[in-house]
Amino acid sequence: MKYLLQVDFTMDGPFGEEMSEAFTDLAKSINEESGMIWKVWTENAATKEAGGIYLFATKTAAEKYLTMHSERLISFGITDIRGKVFEVNEVLSTINNAPIK
Repeated sequence: MKYLLQVDFTMDGPFGEEMSEAFTDLAKSINEESGMIWKVWTENAATKEAGGIYLFATKTAAEKYLTMHSERLISFGITDIRGKVFEVNEVLSTINNAPIK
């Protein structure tokens, strides 16, 4: 079974191309996290929100990453962090073309 981690938080920026430039190294480092399969980065400049949707191989890996990432965000001065871990229903998700490996 795979696990989805949903994280979002309030952030003043950067967004768009500036965000891409600022966080390229961070994005590359996330690929090295244990159990991480993929991440979709999310942002909404109008509401000053950002975050991501992650797919992990295990619940333990998702929970461990959420703890570490929350601590990292707090070190950046971000405190309004919302994170949830969900079990993925792979049968139904596959019907809807979800990229589950």
